[in-house]
Amino acid sequence: MKFDKSLLRTVLFAVGVVAMVIGIYQTVLFNSLVRNYEIFMVAMACWMPLIYWRQQDAVAAKLAEQRAKAAKAAPKTGKPGGGGPKGGKPGPKRR
Repeated sequence: MKFDKSLLRTVLFAVGVVAMVIGIYQTVLFNSLVRNYEIFMVAMACWMPLIYWRQQDAVAAKLAEQRAKAAKAAPKTGKPGGGGPKGGKPGPKRR
């Protein structure tokens, strides 16, 4: 069985949103942020890996774009047909 990373991202995001909504509701209801600190930390613990993975994806995409630009801009080396003189004979030596 192959692990589906996109499913994990979806679940972490959903749990983080639900925890944040519950934390905000409890804070407004009881007028105490300190009592709901743990709920907000659950939300943050769910979102921290998502932020990290997005940054890693952005860095990987930027590197791939730079490699593509470098490969496209690199001068072509060698001539078609091997680059040697025609006929297989060596050319005259220069002194």
